[in-house]
Formats: sequence, structure tokens, C-alpha cells
Amino acid sequence: MGNQVVIIVGTFILLLTGLLLGYVLSQLVLGFLSFNLLTLLGTFSLVLIFGTLYYVLFWQLRREQSPAPVAPEERFEPVNEQIEIADSHLKDKLIAKLGGDVAAAERLLEQAQQNYPGMPETWYCERVLDDLERDQR
Repeated sequence: MGNQVVIIVGTFILLLTGLLLGYVLSQLVLGFLSFNLLTLLGTFSLVLIFGTLYYVLFWQLRREQSPAPVAPEERFEPVNEQIEIADSHLKDKLIAKLGGDVAAAERLLEQAQQNYPGMPETWYCERVLDDLERDQR
């Protein structure tokens, strides 16, 4: 509720300041308002108020739209991506070792998952690769 009030009040003041600034500048350009120190300071203050409100308003909007803080255990998304890449690399290595037989690789991985439940996917790939290397000796 507090953020909405800030946004509504800031938008109203921003519109009012913009209208005043536009009026003063138009009067200066048309020559109906003489250019002196008072009009210079007034115009400068309107520009400063307009710019500050614009910045604060959109800073508040950006802050409101930013995602909630992430728990420490959820911050490590790139690690999961690296695991998936490593997992994919291990699967490719396994398929290559089996001469491109994807079905056989899948069967060996499923068999390893049945024999050793609850382990990570990379562990199964490493286990099957180790078993194949041991069997080839």
C-alpha cells in the first residue's frame, strides 16, 4: 500500500511540475515572460524537481518489480546448469563408447538407477562408464 501511495503522489506532482515547466518555458519562448534571474532560478528549480521526481518514481517502480530476495541455497543456478552440461557431456561420452547406441545407453542408465536409487544423474553416468571400462579390460 505504501508503494502505491508514493507512486500515485509522485505521478501527480510529476504531472503538475511538467505542466508548470511547460507553461513557463512557453511564456519565455513567446516573449510574454522576461528573462531575468528570477525566471532562470524558477525554471531551473522546476527542471530539478521534475528530474528528481522522475528518477524517484521510476526507481520506486523498478524496486517494486524486482524479484524477492533469493534464499542462499537457491542462488546457485549456474551450478545446476554446469551439472546439466556435465551430465550431457557424460551421456554423450557414454553413447560414443557404445558406438552410438542410444537405446543401450538408456537401458544401462535405467539399470544403474534401479540398482542404486537416489543418486544424482551424473553419478549414474560415471558409474556406467566405469563399468564399461572395467568390462573392456
